[in-house]
Amino acid sequence: MNDLSDKKWRCIELPATEYREAWSLQSNLVAARKDKSIETDVVLLLEHPPVFTIGNNGGLKNLTVSKKSLEKAGIPLIRVERGGDITFHGPGQLVMYPIVDLRTARLSVLDYIEKLEEVMIKAAQDWGIRAQRNSANRGVWIGKNKLGSVGIAIRRGISFHGMALNVNLSLEPFGWINPCGFQEIEMTSMERVLSRGVSMNRVREAVKLHLEAVFGVDLVMTGLSELPGFQKKVL
Repeated sequence: MNDLSDKKWRCIELPATEYREAWSLQSNLVAARKDKSIETDVVLLLEHPPVFTIGNNGGLKNLTVSKKSLEKAGIPLIRVERGGDITFHGPGQLVMYPIVDLRTARLSVLDYIEKLEEVMIKAAQDWGIRAQRNSANRGVWIGKNKLGSVGIAIRRGISFHGMALNVNLSLEPFGWINPCGFQEIEMTSMERVLSRGVSMNRVREAVKLHLEAVFGVDLVMTGLSELPGFQKKVL
């Protein structure tokens, strides 16, 4: 790993991955980044099967259906350590989890969050969608409709969790919650805004390009098995 500078990030594209599995992987990467067995920041790109997650600021009061209804639908509800309230992840939503040493990157928490938002804003612009940030509620917005979410956690200076951009997912499950803890929020997607199909593969490529530009880094496409200590932990 010593051949990569601070301006290069490892980028790992994963298949659809169960939330708990991706969460565990992030924790392992944070530990490896902290003890420097991995000497560069790493970003994961993936989609999740349907799942609801509740962040540090959340509670079941913002779940508007019963937990039994979720069990019947086969959708897990998981409490995690990221910021924010309750949200939904599912196929057709591009999730990006950067594992970044904020001190080495010389980024404040606010700067980092705004850069994640900027990546989504610029990706949406590629499809002619004018999204913007709202400092009162992090993420990216089209008017009062939320297109993408940001929620991070920081462990010993290393940031993980990240952002989720709604590309072409089913928005129905968002109707079962008060997204981000607000009753007046309506979620949207690139597909809904454009009233036509949007290629997830094309959006992935756009996000990678804007990630490089916004953070001033070069992405090095890497397989998980290429990382030290992860040869036997491939998903």
